[in-house]
Amino acid sequence: MSTSEPAIETSAVTKEYGDVRAVDSLDLTVKHGETYGFLGPNGAGKSTTIGL
Repeated sequence: MSTSEPAIETSAVTKEYGDVRAVDSLDLTVKHGETYGFLGPNGAGKSTTIGL
C-alpha cells in the first residue's frame, strides 16, 4: 500500500431510493491519515454516503 494512493476514492457515485436521489454524483478523495466529517441537516444523505 503506497501512501501516495488514496485510502478512499469515489467518482460520480449516486444512490437513489425510487424517485428520491439521496446522493448525487459524489466525488471524494481521502488520503491516508486524513480525517473527514460529514455535516448537514437531517435527510441530507450523510448516513447513506457513509453506508456506500
